[in-house]
Amino acid sequence: MSEAPVGAHRGMARRGFLAGAAAVTGTALTSTASAGTARAAGTRAKNGADTGPLALTNVTVIDGSGAPPAPGMTVVVEGGRITGLAPSARTRLRPDTRTVDLTGKYLIPGLIEAHTHSDGPETVIPALYALAGVTTVREMRGQPVHHEWREKIRSGALLGPRWVVGSPIVDGAPSLWAADVGPTIEVRDAAEARRAVRRVKREGADFVKVYSRLSRDAYFAIADEARRQGIPHLGHCPDTVRIAEASATGHRTIEHLHALLLATSRHEKEIRRRLAAVRIDPRDPSSLSRYHSWFQQVHPLEWRAVQGYDRDRADALFRSLAADGTAVVPTLGVHRTLELPDDVPSRAEEWKYLPAWQTESWPEQLAALTGGRTPQQDRQIRRIFAHRLRLVSELHGAGVRLAAGTDTGTGYLVPGFALHDELALLVAAGLTPAEALRAATRDAARTLGLPAVGTVARGQAADLLVLDADPLRDIHNTRRIHGVVVDGRWIPPEERRRLLAAVEEAAAQTPPPQEGATVTGCGCGGHLSSV
Repeated sequence: MSEAPVGAHRGMARRGFLAGAAAVTGTALTSTASAGTARAAGTRAKNGADTGPLALTNVTVIDGSGAPPAPGMTVVVEGGRITGLAPSARTRLRPDTRTVDLTGKYLIPGLIEAHTHSDGPETVIPALYALAGVTTVREMRGQPVHHEWREKIRSGALLGPRWVVGSPIVDGAPSLWAADVGPTIEVRDAAEARRAVRRVKREGADFVKVYSRLSRDAYFAIADEARRQGIPHLGHCPDTVRIAEASATGHRTIEHLHALLLATSRHEKEIRRRLAAVRIDPRDPSSLSRYHSWFQQVHPLEWRAVQGYDRDRADALFRSLAADGTAVVPTLGVHRTLELPDDVPSRAEEWKYLPAWQTESWPEQLAALTGGRTPQQDRQIRRIFAHRLRLVSELHGAGVRLAAGTDTGTGYLVPGFALHDELALLVAAGLTPAEALRAATRDAARTLGLPAVGTVARGQAADLLVLDADPLRDIHNTRRIHGVVVDGRWIPPEERRRLLAAVEEAAAQTPPPQEGATVTGCGCGGHLSSV
């Protein structure tokens, strides 16, 4: 896949379009970015500014629970927790309390991003999430660097979100992922599957990430061993397993909407037979090439599934998911990128926070992935995307918990900022702004098993987002960020602007990777995405 002349990085970036930014983690901290990050995230022991209580006063609180907005409130923060929440007119503050008057502003819980593949400089990626108001992320293909970032954030050495870190992808053999994207655990039978679960638990993963090519025996062995080991399993529903079967095992979240297209079609049995005939060449060293082959083979199957949509089957399945407590992470953003390529922006303001060599390569990469479609295929794919929106609406209506996630790491999705676009897509699918917000706050927290985040209430973690306009009137107002509270640390507008400028500078100074370097990520947004 290497392509020289236009830049030695191009072949590397092309392979990484579905897998995240190139692996440049470890880039030396620039003095500007290092200082800015340290000032924002310094530990309380090192920074006395965090020793006393903080009161955010006269603000309208949208608490994430679905309760009506509460105007004129004071939120008191101390020791990283919310210690007070009451009308400002009835709140008495300690003399040593720092106060921030937020008259005319709106306060919501910090946003939770349920599906990321974070890769890039330490000077850029962690801070970018937090400064965009995303205070918790779930990493769907865990690498050692994510554990390192998490520990630095916990210690106060790095500004960033709370991190829930998954295992490497556990897939069948051959996997959809070749060695060019880093380690993937391939399991061929139940015994290897059980060993994989025990291994990732030893390595500190918070959950087992299962993938599309697992055999039935391997998948059910993973589910059983995960239960024995007390570690969740989640991810793709394998092609060999029906969603209802996976849900019954305790499969915590189903990522993307691919398997749901199949499971809600009256043609499911036929499509499963044809899926079983799909082959991936194990000798192919390129993940992008493997995925391109996969796309070509499954496109007609996905279209066939949509043509056979059966509302009764869907209703029965969705009731089962709701009863089992299995959540769905739709990742509409990546579906839109790959299925409606003519609609993606030619430029966005937040692109400046990533290396220019990365963002400049996106259009060519996307064209390579989606080019060659006939007008008929374009029409079909637009209908498929519209059907995905319908599925999200029906899932929500049936009481299936939705968690907002983007598949950040795929081209055109900027860490943190992509989640705001995902909220708008959830609204486009039929959710109200309040319901979309819950998918990125309370409901996402429940999905990730984090009871102390996701709402504004006494005792909750002080992860908060202050907005200049009401997100319940227009979901796009989540982008109108005034300031953020990250683990109790208030970052006001001036400091946020300075820190974003430091991130921009660090991104500009990040060199392209060496040709042949390894990328990480998932690319799961591409699976069955009808290229």
